Amino acid sequence: MRLRICTQVHLQTQQEVKLRMTGMALQVVRSDGILALYNGLSASLCRQMTYSLTRFAIYETVRDHVAKDSQGPLPFYKKVLLGSISGCIGGFVGTPADMVNVRMQNDMKLPPNQRRNYAHALDGLYRVAREEGLKKLFSGASMASSRGMLVTVGQLSCYDQAKQLVLSTGYLTDGVFTHFVASFIAGGCATILCQPLDVLKTRLMNSKGEYQGVLHCAVETAKLGPLAFYKGLLPAGIRLMPHTVLTFVFLEQLRKHFGIKVLS
Repeated sequence: MRLRICTQVHLQTQQEVKLRMTGMALQVVRSDGILALYNGLSASLCRQMTYSLTRFAIYETVRDHVAKDSQGPLPFYKKVLLGSISGCIGGFVGTPADMVNVRMQNDMKLPPNQRRNYAHALDGLYRVAREEGLKKLFSGASMASSRGMLVTVGQLSCYDQAKQLVLSTGYLTDGVFTHFVASFIAGGCATILCQPLDVLKTRLMNSKGEYQGVLHCAVETAKLGPLAFYKGLLPAGIRLMPHTVLTFVFLEQLRKHFGIKVLS
């Protein structure tokens, strides 16, 4: 899965797609070794501990509180609204770690004298704050927050709705297979929804001042053709869909063993 994340960032930051996912991965291994595929691992973990923890905590807490006073599960539009709010906040909180993650993964593409060479996530956060200012830590925050909104709607809101629809058919019970089907659908929705913003976010975070803002970045990307917004879609799906499936399958098992019930 880590290989897919690293390859995805490389594909998104290319001006022209010259290599497919496998070719890019092989080039990275040949030039920098197998461990280069794990560049940014500490930053990726740090991002998950900030971004994902925040959005899941807000969504689950507020949803359960609101649903407690209702006569059944929340309507889909309320799930979408809640997913958008929690994803926006989570995306903003996770922006510093996300930016360092992108930089660490992209470092190997730079000439040796231009590489940042962050030792780990905390070193990257400290050096960015010291060398470029605290404001730089939130470079691309608007895109990260927007992406957080879409991916949270795709994952959490769509998962809850897909699970509700699957159970309403009466053919499946609230078990592991139901959780797998619902999370697989949610992973696909999240991948398609967030990929264009993910491309823009990656370009902004890795830029050296060539973009004047989000709109300018979008215009420059659009010049490469409509498909430019979906660069790295395959590795994004290969990363996000298994990630979503495993997240919800394990989450449901934790709910079961801790006696937590969710209205479906």
